[in-house]
Amino acid sequence: MRSVDTGTGTGTGAGARPARAPVPAFRVGDWEAARTSAGVFRLVPVHVERDLSLVGRWMNDPAVAAFWELAGPERVTARHLRAQLADDGHSVPCLGVLEGRPMSYWEIYRADLDPLAGHYPARPYDTGIHLLIGGAADRGRGLGSLLLRAVADLVLAGSPACARVVAEPDLRNVPSVAAFLSAGFRFFTELDLPAKRAALMVRDRSLRDLL
Repeated sequence: MRSVDTGTGTGTGAGARPARAPVPAFRVGDWEAARTSAGVFRLVPVHVERDLSLVGRWMNDPAVAAFWELAGPERVTARHLRAQLADDGHSVPCLGVLEGRPMSYWEIYRADLDPLAGHYPARPYDTGIHLLIGGAADRGRGLGSLLLRAVADLVLAGSPACARVVAEPDLRNVPSVAAFLSAGFRFFTELDLPAKRAALMVRDRSLRDLL
């Protein structure tokens, strides 16, 4: 499981992924920076050797570990990161860098090619977001919703075929669900996933300028 603000993400762990043809990798590193009220924000793809210590420390924060379940020695985090980096661009782990400071961890992934697609009426090119805010000082300030809105906009700008950005925070993680709602996502349905009961949140391209 994973978790927003106290830590947001959500692996579904539903077994084998749907069969798929090779797809172009997300080129997250080429996406422009977002200018937000909190400063300039950029997604930077993770390099394990450079970023493992930082991401591993965040994963061991009890508030994060309660939802991501990746606490433990650095090899636990390394295994998680390397599995994504070896997976043909289906999921891209990133650092969220605000005004030059790494302060959050993100996963941008093809939800329609993920086990999650077996739990909701997925559409081609649906793109999912997992997020954790790294430091306690950055939580509870509204940064989660601010950055979720910015990243959803980056996804829609960088992936023209994507009509929807989705997320599946744990229903128990009330701050996470609230952050998605404040970021312009709408509640779609509840999902019974293998490791949790989740809220499926959706941000539609067609509505992004209205919310």
